[in-house]
Amino acid sequence: MGKLDGKVALITGAGSGIGQASALLFAKEGAKVAVADYVPKGGQETVAMIKRAKGEAIFIEADVSKAADVEKMIKKTVDTYGRIDILYNNAGISARTLAFTADLTEEDWDAVLDTNLKSAFLGSKYAIPIMIKQGGGVILNTASVQGLGGGPLVSPYCAAKAGMILLSKTIAAEYAKQNIRINCICPGMTRTGMMPDEMFSGLQMDFIPQGRPGEPDEIAKAALFLASDDATYINGAYLAVDGGWSAQLIVPYKQSPVSG
Repeated sequence: MGKLDGKVALITGAGSGIGQASALLFAKEGAKVAVADYVPKGGQETVAMIKRAKGEAIFIEADVSKAADVEKMIKKTVDTYGRIDILYNNAGISARTLAFTADLTEEDWDAVLDTNLKSAFLGSKYAIPIMIKQGGGVILNTASVQGLGGGPLVSPYCAAKAGMILLSKTIAAEYAKQNIRINCICPGMTRTGMMPDEMFSGLQMDFIPQGRPGEPDEIAKAALFLASDDATYINGAYLAVDGGWSAQLIVPYKQSPVSG
């Protein structure tokens, strides 16, 4: 018996990295999974992997920074499976430009904030009424350890991820009485396609007490815990999954890394 038997999960950014690992794990644990991504190839590959493992999944192409796409994504999930028990707002992008704040363009700022923060607002906006009608649900948001403290050269990324944490807390306080739980995962440096290989060796590992990056499946296991009935009294919390990175007061690094 799986931890998510009978549940329907919608996961954004599920065509690669943490989203893909979470989709595979959720399906293995019994969930029907709606795989959302703006890149069809990756999303369709995730669906194929789930089906090869005898799971159930559909692909939905969506740009989660656009309200119309998010509304259609939610509707497609409900039209297919009848409900949404878990919404995992995972999609995100790294900082488009490593630059001091005064050197950023408005386009750089908007792109990161729209994809990494507004998307979670939109997903929650359209999923919450459905969850209220069905008697409850779970929303997970992917933030970052860089939402817990600032770092040079990535101000829009830090701002978006910090906003994600407080958005999660606010929604949790608003809808707890409707049996909706909202929690946040804060990955540290994670081995995904968002980061170049050179970030995973040498001095870049010095600021991680465990001395290595996280793997997508390690973040997925944290997501599974928060999505499951093992976490029924956890609401409005953030969970750092970072090898001890955020346990430090001073973090030594050459340049500002970006988490998965």
